[in-house]
Amino acid sequence: MSSSAGGLVVFLLSVQVIQSQDGWGVTYYQTEICAAKGSTLYISCAYTHPPGINPSDIKDRFWFIEEKDGEPVDLRRDSEYSGRVEDECYEKRCYLIIRNLRESDSAEYKFTFRTNKGEKYTGSPGVTLSVTDSGLQVQVSRSNSTWLELTCHSSCDLSHRAEYDWSKNEEIIQTGSSLLVSSGSTDRYSCFLSGYWDQGSPEVYGPRRPSVSVSSSAEMMEGGSVTLTCSADANPAASYTWYKENGTSDPHLLSEEPQLVFSSIQSSDSGRYSCAAENQLGRKRSDFISIDVKCE
Repeated sequence: MSSSAGGLVVFLLSVQVIQSQDGWGVTYYQTEICAAKGSTLYISCAYTHPPGINPSDIKDRFWFIEEKDGEPVDLRRDSEYSGRVEDECYEKRCYLIIRNLRESDSAEYKFTFRTNKGEKYTGSPGVTLSVTDSGLQVQVSRSNSTWLELTCHSSCDLSHRAEYDWSKNEEIIQTGSSLLVSSGSTDRYSCFLSGYWDQGSPEVYGPRRPSVSVSSSAEMMEGGSVTLTCSADANPAASYTWYKENGTSDPHLLSEEPQLVFSSIQSSDSGRYSCAAENQLGRKRSDFISIDVKCE
């Protein structure tokens, strides 16, 4: 299972819309599509024509968004889509594939076909595409002291199809709009539009054990500048707190920043320090690191 931006994403309203006139027609299988930037889009349609027209009579069939001098411009010849577009037809069903979607790809896509006798038909209105900066996201809220509620959201309007699958450590575990997980869980969770597992939300997870780095590995002398940095892998991003061991079971709270900065460190600053990383899903403490400040 992959959550990479290049996967398939189709957040769609699946309603067949048929435009027809005197035996000519185009059926679109989606009318509105919302997709994430960087993903791959698939649009399909089927067309009909009056009896007496043979497959060999069809001269052109393609997708377009713009016209020039009253004629539709084949999307495959548009420089903005160069190398990103595929157009395939099997009998009377045709597909449009656009890779690496851009926000500028938001438009109305129409299908047109014509015969070698000059007869032509365009399915209008077409398929409206909205490309957003991001797709699915997991929001975390506290249900009670024991449980957290994960809710799947999208920058697309999915009110017409708001059913999601949930994964835990890359394995599908449940279907529903939300998921309850225990507070402090170290597992990784993601949501997907039900049935579309090629692209899901970024995984959310509690902090891993933080690591502490020191700005200088040289001997620390009084009056020098020293910075301790705390970092932990977490999503949502963690907040940090710093502590100094003071001989009790409750270390002294020093700072609530990722870095603990001593602009002019003193011998009294010698001791053992640790940091904690915390987000909505959990909290982890680092091991203690010893600081020994020498006098001049």
